[in-house]
Amino acid sequence: MLFSSRLRYFALLPLALSLLSCSKTPGTSVEDARAFLLSTEAELLKLQIADNRANWVHETYINDDTDNLSAAADERVIARVTELVKEAARFDKTTLPPDLRRKILLLKLSLSMPAPADPKLREELTQVAAGLSGSYGKGKYCPVPSDANAKCLGVEAVGERMAKSRDPKELAELWEGWHKVAVPMRDRYSRFVELSNAGATELGFKDTGVLWRSGYDMDPDAFSTELDRLWGQVEPLYKELHAYTRTRLTAKYGAAATRQDGMIPAHLLGNIWAQEWGNIYDLVAPASAPATYDLSKILASRKADAKQITGYGESFFKSLGFEPLPPAFWQRSMITRPADRDVVCHASAWDLDFDTDVRLKMCIQGTGEDFTVVHHELGHLFYDLAYRKQPFLFRGAANDGFHEAIGDTIALSITPEYLKTIGLIQQVPPPAADIPILLRRALDKVAFLPFGLLIDQWRWQVFSGKVKPADYNTAWWALRAKYQGVAPPSDRGPEAFDPGAKYHIPGNTPYARYFLAAIYQFQFYRAMCREAGYTGPLNRCSFFGSEAAGKKFKAMLELGQSKPWPEALKQMTGEDKADAGAMVEYFAPLLQWLKEQNKGATPGWTVASGK
Repeated sequence: MLFSSRLRYFALLPLALSLLSCSKTPGTSVEDARAFLLSTEAELLKLQIADNRANWVHETYINDDTDNLSAAADERVIARVTELVKEAARFDKTTLPPDLRRKILLLKLSLSMPAPADPKLREELTQVAAGLSGSYGKGKYCPVPSDANAKCLGVEAVGERMAKSRDPKELAELWEGWHKVAVPMRDRYSRFVELSNAGATELGFKDTGVLWRSGYDMDPDAFSTELDRLWGQVEPLYKELHAYTRTRLTAKYGAAATRQDGMIPAHLLGNIWAQEWGNIYDLVAPASAPATYDLSKILASRKADAKQITGYGESFFKSLGFEPLPPAFWQRSMITRPADRDVVCHASAWDLDFDTDVRLKMCIQGTGEDFTVVHHELGHLFYDLAYRKQPFLFRGAANDGFHEAIGDTIALSITPEYLKTIGLIQQVPPPAADIPILLRRALDKVAFLPFGLLIDQWRWQVFSGKVKPADYNTAWWALRAKYQGVAPPSDRGPEAFDPGAKYHIPGNTPYARYFLAAIYQFQFYRAMCREAGYTGPLNRCSFFGSEAAGKKFKAMLELGQSKPWPEALKQMTGEDKADAGAMVEYFAPLLQWLKEQNKGATPGWTVASGK
């Protein structure tokens, strides 16, 4: 049969070559563009599905073979998209209907990892990228053994210990131990930047950072200005939270937490990257506040397993009028850590076929944090399912910040009222408990904001060439000092590569989306609360069970990327401009309380000259 097929192929080859030699130069009319995009979308759908499957296997079964399979699949997509982008250039001067012009723009912006046209360089880029991601997934911190039972720790185990330990020496050892994982990545990352920039330049962008910033329906420089504007709205709230946390940590740790510059040592904040501080709530909780609840303990007492915790998230979306998750979701997702192989446990949502094969990849351990993360990740999947009937190039979020915000909007509705409704608590805490609940949430939501902003600030400087490889680490800590007011537990020389200890750097995942999501989610949440008819304090609202709110929510999700994001925002909120004021409104009671607690203290910190 194989031989017969080969004969038929060669018999037809002369005819194919004859037809090719008679073909005309591709046209540039509107109908030509429409035909080109129709063919492109069909081809890219097939390529992307194959790429998704290879990457799914790579992240859920890490070894040298899956590294290579993932890299090869990535290369095929990158190579073909690069070719198609160049083909699409023939329509640059054609007056096209808005939908076709938008599709061509989105095609051009679709690669977060643009690659050079040279096949050898393209292959090198994908191999380097797969290797960086694999290095992170396989990374282990191996303590100097004090006995024969000492074990090496992956990122989850390190994170769990840092969340619970209150020994500053142990915390510093864990922090430094994990950050050593990234040291071997630095030279490879530098090469990755060179190759990615070469690809971006060939596509007409100054560098990869400019390409990323071009995906927000505005000029790249205007996008940077927009981020600064939003940060300016919330910076006063962050500084009050920082000052309060610093005071309480100093009371706990004394000299280990005290710095003359007013910054907080990063290892004392309960998180490997000091990006969220909720794990140290017990150290900063108001002394006289009424008791609330510990969701982790409640879930543990109920012996809630990974499937049950995932089911809570699904039920929330169903209460808004969404259809249940497809049966294949439950069969194909990875929601616990396998015991027999290395995997990337970093939680992520996967839309493998741009239709109904949606999956969750996460190592659920049954904590309250997992409960929230599940709601977030399922938000991605319900968004995917909502826009799956759009043309392929419109099957995406209005912008990537929208995708991240959807699930977090739902998670904001994890209020005491919601938990009582679903039977996880028996009694709603009184209004006097609002401050501890808001403080606990601010330690994650507000504390995250500067970290969410600085990741790409650093990367854009690297891509632009402003920061050279020898200065990677110095620039990283300069930005962390500027925006976060945190400092490393020890001097970090240029040989370190601390950015690589954060998944999104070796994983090449743009990060501005997370900062935007932190802002958008409160704006979405406020709109949904209004649609549900809620009129009380914003922080007490839960729209669980409101099909009216769900209907408006779904209408925005179904647009996908077919309209500029301000239009999608207006569909949901009635506003066409991002507004961090909703977040400030949500935390207003806490801000007033923090100012009272900080009387006599000076919010802020000193950044050393030249950094």
